Amino acid sequence: MLTFRPPYFILTILFFITEVLIALFLHDKIIRPYVGDFLVVILIYCFLRSFLNTAVLPTALFVLAFSYTLEVLQYFNVVERLGLGKYKLARIVIGTSFEWIDLLAYTLGVLFILYLEKTKTARR
Repeated sequence: MLTFRPPYFILTILFFITEVLIALFLHDKIIRPYVGDFLVVILIYCFLRSFLNTAVLPTALFVLAFSYTLEVLQYFNVVERLGLGKYKLARIVIGTSFEWIDLLAYTLGVLFILYLEKTKTARR
């Protein structure tokens, strides 16, 4: 079940750096909120595939379910309910504002993953 895949790990690092740069330097109304959400599911997927020998579809669906769960937790303001509001890391990782469109961004990110994986498999 455990395996190390360097290409996925390299992508994980690149997507992480991209996310950090977006968070630090972009304060717009499109790239930071929506492209960031699109990319974060790809980041999580690549991280999991870096270390786990799991099939594409179950991994992608897990990432989507995980992302949806975090968004629903934001809807219920879980950071404040758990008393974590004063911790910036908790506010960043869990998030604090629910947006329906974020669910769309996560879904499009996972669909993009599935498209790329299918294209990669078809080339072999």
